[in-house]
Amino acid sequence: MSFTPEQPALLVLADGTVYRGYSFGDQGTTVGEVVFNTGMTGYQEVMTDPSYCGQMVTFTYPELGNTGVNLADEESPRPQIRGAIARNLCRRPSNWRSTQSLSNYLQQHGIPGIYGIDTRALTRKIRATGAMNGAISAQILDPVELFQQVRDAPSMEGLNLVQAVTTPKVYEWSEATDPAWEFSEGALGSDKGQSLTVVALDFGVKRNILRRLASFGCKVIVVPADTSPEIIYRYNPDGIFLSNGPGDPAAVTARSPPPRPCSPKTDRSSASAWAIKFSASP
Repeated sequence: MSFTPEQPALLVLADGTVYRGYSFGDQGTTVGEVVFNTGMTGYQEVMTDPSYCGQMVTFTYPELGNTGVNLADEESPRPQIRGAIARNLCRRPSNWRSTQSLSNYLQQHGIPGIYGIDTRALTRKIRATGAMNGAISAQILDPVELFQQVRDAPSMEGLNLVQAVTTPKVYEWSEATDPAWEFSEGALGSDKGQSLTVVALDFGVKRNILRRLASFGCKVIVVPADTSPEIIYRYNPDGIFLSNGPGDPAAVTARSPPPRPCSPKTDRSSASAWAIKFSASP
């Protein structure tokens, strides 16, 4: 049996820290903000979550790729991350739902990854010092040269990435959660009573959030992030939903509906009968 030789790769952080590992996915160079995710499952959902646009995700779970990937688990039409960082990689998945390997999936979309590094140590660094820019490369193996690319990259602070992920046009979402995955009996009551119309402002919405709203019988109308209040009100919504999204929220200056009288202030953890801002953990 023959094995493909492992291709060396580098991860260089903005503070000058260098990690040496091996390449998977695309064997190019990528720069982005290095963050971490502690989930034990759902790496494909994380990679396709628009909230991670512009970021390179460190997975603390020790192995990626064992269940492969499939189209049904995507939270958006394509991977949104700039790069993937793993401790170990399974190149030959074993799962009945898998349609291709994780490495081939990322290669198909031009996204580099690195594995074989101490992801727990990297996570502790990020947790202690905060997220910072970094670069992954299987092409540039000189840490000094790669570090220069990191220094030239823009900071995530003040960066508006919403226009990169929002829908270009209005559409209605009707797909509910697959009954095989349903965990709430009440959610299967779409035919009970009158449905509510929810207008979802897409700042980078995940498909499963839309599925949950549809599962409870809501008529979900998804609109671009810069949709004017006048257009939103034309749908006569019972609720307005502000989705999750990437980048710096302070940099998002697109128009949003003004609050109606007596409407309580909404934030990441509160909701009113008129407007809902939902921010689920990836």
